[in-house]
Amino acid sequence: MIDDVMLDAEDKMDKALDAGKHELAAIRTGRANPSMFNGIVVDYYGAPTPLQQLASITIPEARSVIVSPYDRGAMKEIVTAIRESDLGVNPTDDGTVIRVTLPVLTEERRRDYVKLARSRAEESRVQVRGVRAKAKKELEAIKRDGEAGEDDVKRAEAELDALTKRYVEQIDAALATKEAELLEV
Repeated sequence: MIDDVMLDAEDKMDKALDAGKHELAAIRTGRANPSMFNGIVVDYYGAPTPLQQLASITIPEARSVIVSPYDRGAMKEIVTAIRESDLGVNPTDDGTVIRVTLPVLTEERRRDYVKLARSRAEESRVQVRGVRAKAKKELEAIKRDGEAGEDDVKRAEAELDALTKRYVEQIDAALATKEAELLEV
């Protein structure tokens, strides 16, 4: 019973860590990265569709991106979705592909992105701590119902705290890496 609670908690913490890393990867740095386009949704024939399903994204140079739509009829909608995204870019349509040139980040914009990265990392930490709190309640219920001894539950709680600390440290490490990328000129 305790093992089930611990495995479930670790699985949920792992998912929170992955989601946090995904959120951090979507934040724009000075270099182009295909994951910057992960959050862009295009209105494709009336259905909201992720950009990755409508086009291939390639990075020929450090600050340029080429978006090649699979369906040329969707180019206008893709350009509109990229322009209206929070990337702060102005895509150009040359008839066959969409070219996106990333402007150089200003110092102020870099600081804004660092703040955004910190808030996203904090959201991930909160998710991990929420999983910990839920697992602790489940462990307390196991102890209260007499399904396991008090020593076993205490040991599991200590293991849960160590697990939580490990995942929070991984989130902090991912944040530190992202901050270094953002502040690199």
